[in-house]
Amino acid sequence: MKNPSNRHRVLIADDQQDVLEALRLLLKNENYRITTAASPAEVLPAIEADDFDLVLMDLNYARDTTSGQEGLDLLSRIRAADSALPVVVMTAWGSVELAVEAMRRGARDFIQKPWDNARLLTILRTQIELGQAIRKGQMLEAENQLLRENGESRPTLIAESRVMQPVLELIEHVGPSDANVLVTGEHGTGKEVVAKTLHAISERASKSLVTVDAGSLSEGVFESELFGHVKGAFTDARSDRVGRFELADGGTLFLDEIANVPMNKQTKLLRVLETSEFERVGSSKTRNVDVRVISATNADIREEVKAGRFREDLLFRLNTVEIHLPPLRERTEDIPLLAQHFLKQHAARYRKHLEGFDEAAHKSLLEYSWPGNVRELEHAVERSVLMAQSSLITARDVGLQRSQRDASRRLEDMSLEEVESFLIQKALERYGGNVGQTAQALGLSRSALYRRLQRYGI
Repeated sequence: MKNPSNRHRVLIADDQQDVLEALRLLLKNENYRITTAASPAEVLPAIEADDFDLVLMDLNYARDTTSGQEGLDLLSRIRAADSALPVVVMTAWGSVELAVEAMRRGARDFIQKPWDNARLLTILRTQIELGQAIRKGQMLEAENQLLRENGESRPTLIAESRVMQPVLELIEHVGPSDANVLVTGEHGTGKEVVAKTLHAISERASKSLVTVDAGSLSEGVFESELFGHVKGAFTDARSDRVGRFELADGGTLFLDEIANVPMNKQTKLLRVLETSEFERVGSSKTRNVDVRVISATNADIREEVKAGRFREDLLFRLNTVEIHLPPLRERTEDIPLLAQHFLKQHAARYRKHLEGFDEAAHKSLLEYSWPGNVRELEHAVERSVLMAQSSLITARDVGLQRSQRDASRRLEDMSLEEVESFLIQKALERYGGNVGQTAQALGLSRSALYRRLQRYGI
């Protein structure tokens, strides 16, 4: 007995009622779920309103009974709306030329009336399976691209300091829920690690965690990146693309640097958070998703609201719960633990046998102010692993005595990159790690400053 939960949806388009009824009865007996359209005008609205596994459509309608042109035009419009949707065409005025033209426009197969039931059913099964494989391939390709971009996604949250205990308790309490979470804190404090931890302890852990650096997306690609697009939606849209919301369906979407989303794009983000509905760019078909959203920012987002740069109603949707991460300078007890963790990680990566840090290196790590927080610490440890000449890392290997904390070093003795890194870190210290204020003080855009922070490991 066929399983009703696996019933495939087929849209049948024909202007002859007896044909629709005959096909409906045939396919209903084969456990298909059937929707019918009596004219070309009914087809596209049906496709936009619902998800189908296949379209079975006539090429000849009342307005043009023999040439098939009306059906060919409809076929082109269906393919433009959803290129992965299989379309099988049929006509009582079959010809090789018409069949070739239909296939050229994207039809998967061709049936001439009157049809053979066995052949028709075989074609439908084959094309539905092929269509499902194509859709699955698109999703896998997009997911694999994300994996290549994001690398290892397993969370490692190291925090034993007193100031981090309330943070850990909040993560443990909120993680298993579906509540949207806003993670705040200075640049490099570990907001993405918190997002990964929240996802890992949630009931969505078996599904995808999809990460988007919302702050780095230009206005031109914002909607395409988040919601996807259809082929031909704009000049470079050469194929359909699955957006991040679709990829995260059933799982978690992490929107980093949320405060940097342009004001004119916040409305669309608010809509999908309120309704769980969106449309791909270039399509009017509404799609539904089930996504938990975790967002993060190093900005004072309430000040952004007051300044009119961030919607208050969007903030309410994002911060059902807010988790604030303290800077590394306020959790110095965690520095040795974090340093040892990064040492083990990078020693394995570079195939070096290292036991730990000597006393001077340990002291230099504790005395440094770490304006770039945990991210800068990791970069410093990675550099020290590369520089180490013995089993113990020395203060010289760490290199902090030659960098930003050594104010006595003359600028003329530094390289151009060292000067730039020095000035950026001093500005970060001055503005308490606030990237927006730092960028403004240095005369840089946020994106330009982010690129430099990444380059220097700050």
